[in-house]
Amino acid sequence: MAEFVCRYCRIPSDPTGPSCPSCGAPIDVRDVVSDSGWEEQPPIRDMAKIAFGGSTCQVEGTTVPVADFGLGGSESIFFSHHSVLWTEPTVTMDAMSMAGGWNRVRAGLPLVMMNARGPGHIALSEDSPGEVIALPMRPGHQVHVREHRFFAATTTVGYKWYQSGVWYTTGQGDDTEYHYPIGYNIDAFQTDGANGLLLLHAPGNVFVRNLAARQPICIQPTSLLYKDASVGMALHIEYPNAGIMSWNTRYSYRQVWLRLWGPGRVAVQSVYERPEGSEWITGTSGATETRW
Repeated sequence: MAEFVCRYCRIPSDPTGPSCPSCGAPIDVRDVVSDSGWEEQPPIRDMAKIAFGGSTCQVEGTTVPVADFGLGGSESIFFSHHSVLWTEPTVTMDAMSMAGGWNRVRAGLPLVMMNARGPGHIALSEDSPGEVIALPMRPGHQVHVREHRFFAATTTVGYKWYQSGVWYTTGQGDDTEYHYPIGYNIDAFQTDGANGLLLLHAPGNVFVRNLAARQPICIQPTSLLYKDASVGMALHIEYPNAGIMSWNTRYSYRQVWLRLWGPGRVAVQSVYERPEGSEWITGTSGATETRW
């Protein structure tokens, strides 16, 4: 039998099943690529099962998917506390110790990172419609994920966060306001000596593009889902030619983009908030490109 390599996770697997056992992507789905090079990642089908180590993750439902983990032996995962649906009594759960402390919030409420250890089943779900995206990670692989898109991961995946460094300001003096179009923090996940599995939750559909070395692309900042660590990013602001408009109007009419460049993979989500406004931009983060 010829070797089958999943075109979404790029891992060799069994082509006889309905879905890739490493990422859950349907095997028999037709490849859909736009003229501009964006490829739609098909959603994981209802009841598709992903294998990792001696454990499994079965994705149940399509509108608000549930990830049902069957943890074998002493294998474990980590996740934010608000996503727990149910767990079997044999699963051990405790708060996860994080380097540098854990002071992240969502909607004004603190987040607690939890660790669950098998054997047994535990089910997780987000509280909004969308897709669950599975990213199998080989040793040495690192991805950067937009804030609040993390869903769950095996404990073989290392986790840290850093300031995104993408911001701009409006107003001056005491009225200065900072805007973070991709969030204040970026989540970084990396595997070192073992394989791992990372799950993300994305509202809407997900589209992926592979960028060649130094190949640039501009996207709406809030549409970013994840990128390979090798992909660079910076703020990109454009002031379109406003013709006979007054100087004040021309200055306030602008478009804010996130500029990315390869090599590496970039994924965007189809549901996002537009960051543009009419306020004057009075300051930007480093490496910002401005075009008039």
